[in-house]
Amino acid sequence: MAGLATAFGSGAMTNSINQLLQTNVILLVGANTTEAHPVTGYRIKQAVKDGSRLIVVDPRKIELVRYADLWLRIRPGTNVALLNGLAHVIMRDDLWDKQFVAERSEGFEEWRQGLEQYTPEYVANICGIKPELIEEAAHLYAQAEKATTVYAMGITQHTSGTNNVFAIANLAMVTGQVGREGAGVAPLRGQNNVQGSCDMGALPNYYPSYRFVDDSAARQDLEKAWGVSPEAGAPGQPNGQGPAGLPVEPGLTVTEMMKAADRGEIKAMYIMGENPVLSDPDANHVIEALKKLDFLVVQDIFLTETAELADVVLPAASFAEKEGTFTNTERRIQRVRKALEPPGEAKPDWLILVELANHLGRPWHYPRGPEEIMEEIARVTPLYGGISYARLEETGIQWPCPTPDHPGTPWLHAEKFTRGKGRFHRVEHLPPAEEPDREYPLLLTTGRMLYHFHTGTMSRRSKRLEAIHDHELAMLNPDDASHYGICDGDTVQVESRRGKVKTKVQVTDHVPPGVLFMTFHFKETATNLLTNAAVDPICKIPELKACAVRVSKV
Repeated sequence: MAGLATAFGSGAMTNSINQLLQTNVILLVGANTTEAHPVTGYRIKQAVKDGSRLIVVDPRKIELVRYADLWLRIRPGTNVALLNGLAHVIMRDDLWDKQFVAERSEGFEEWRQGLEQYTPEYVANICGIKPELIEEAAHLYAQAEKATTVYAMGITQHTSGTNNVFAIANLAMVTGQVGREGAGVAPLRGQNNVQGSCDMGALPNYYPSYRFVDDSAARQDLEKAWGVSPEAGAPGQPNGQGPAGLPVEPGLTVTEMMKAADRGEIKAMYIMGENPVLSDPDANHVIEALKKLDFLVVQDIFLTETAELADVVLPAASFAEKEGTFTNTERRIQRVRKALEPPGEAKPDWLILVELANHLGRPWHYPRGPEEIMEEIARVTPLYGGISYARLEETGIQWPCPTPDHPGTPWLHAEKFTRGKGRFHRVEHLPPAEEPDREYPLLLTTGRMLYHFHTGTMSRRSKRLEAIHDHELAMLNPDDASHYGICDGDTVQVESRRGKVKTKVQVTDHVPPGVLFMTFHFKETATNLLTNAAVDPICKIPELKACAVRVSKV
């Protein structure tokens, strides 16, 4: 999110999913949509069948390779080099949109100078592909009337993640492929309400509607709306005058929180709807850090591996047991309607938080429940200013929707970027933080499969899904399998500098030589015991897509 927010002024998907049907060329990079985002994957298939051209950039032979006009099978962690190489060809061959760049961007000349070394031959050597493929892909993308770049965690979960996104934004701006119906940049979120939670300020550096915590005007507006005193950052409740002012300094990311807990700087933690014992990198370190806390609260719908470490577990209601809204990857705010009563003592998340606040002396009251909370959201979140339950009754609405009579916004940056002018960023190729070597000669990359979701906390409780796939099945190239004497279906031990796991193996050319692929759905094979906690220096996202491992037959 940080990359697009800095380049465009908004980190959200610029267009709608259905607008993929109106684009002429789709550049799919770091996204296995048919398995991780199947609705979007279906739309891409539809678009190709209707005549759109598809460029797939992925080390793995994902399903959409079968639909692609071009497949650029780059080495993991070489996205910046490739994207710079595409831009180099576009500039060299005079395929760029001069009017768009002149009128709607800044930072162009510095960025342009940084492209000089990224010739097709130079990039091909880094990425492990033919120079001709780079040239063909650049021409296909730049000459399209409308092109859309679709990306996901295969771009962001690298130590170069923000630079990867900058490079995607650069490519869209230099060709004018943004700000129009059917032309834009489409980051796909990892869960159904990631977009909505970020919109509400569930980020360490933003208040709702992506207003920075050091924005004094935004902070004063929120302090007034929420009845808190202006002594920003003051501890506790000064002189009985109510709660202290809102923070002026950014907080910590999840990875930073775990490191701080390990150092003893964080004493207590409240985890909602997340299972970091399975989802976070270097899981042994995560477990050690959580055990050092003086007090751990976990709020979830199941007793997860993280909840088993908690001092207090608060049972929450599932999506089907509560009212509310979700905001999906295309910024569409949609109603969620209660179908079942929560089991046992489970309660909706909002009610748990309200009751906790009441016990802490804060008079939070929402007699009409989530509908009243949405009314507060509309008051304090400009992007949602025109949203109400009445308007969402029939259909979802895409933000920004600032007023009750606003129809919503199917695509962003039509007349100008959210930040005014789009910003080019010069970026350079940097290798992953940990590369294969003699001791650990393979590169592990991770992802998802169609039949399970995230850490498997929910999907593995489905007997039908478990019947389809109930165990990890690592992918290993036939050349590597032959080298290590491993056959299809064998059990192997996979070991990194941080941990080791056992898994069955699928020998397949779906992964290139030197690369091992695993999911993180199965607690019996906790893949994130292996992964590296090195983070992107800007947004602090960990490098889950690249670390060095070795395998041995068990």
